[in-house]
Amino acid sequence: MHDPVLTGRPRLIIPALGKVYSGVWEAAETILRIVAGLALVTHGYGKILDPFGATGMVEGIGFYPAELWSVLLSITEFFGGIFIAIGFLTRPSALAACVVLLVTVYFHWILLGQGWPGAEKSVIWATVMFFFVIRGANRHSVDAKIGRQF
Repeated sequence: MHDPVLTGRPRLIIPALGKVYSGVWEAAETILRIVAGLALVTHGYGKILDPFGATGMVEGIGFYPAELWSVLLSITEFFGGIFIAIGFLTRPSALAACVVLLVTVYFHWILLGQGWPGAEKSVIWATVMFFFVIRGANRHSVDAKIGRQF
């Protein structure tokens, strides 16, 4: 096991679990990226079928021209979700999704006055997206296969 002083990690209560954790961390990270991306795709599917359908909502938040922002929202959720799931342009896609999710936090928490209960899911998903903005994709990604990433 690694020296906790050198790695900055506490020693495990059951040291034998270190091999298990080190053997599955990359798979867990990949699963998180795929699930997060597919969740965005699912959420954006209806929007991509009607890219101007969110015009009233984005205008209500204060984004003008609403038609442009509605289309960008649709593209970000649907295609950004696909990109995150497959690990292609992971960082910029996750950044765009993170921004969208932070706007939904503002919408639910401030504009609708729902506070934490209304914004909780958006906060969690924004945090997941922030993780991938910082981390990027791992070796199980298109970014890794092409040998380039942001």
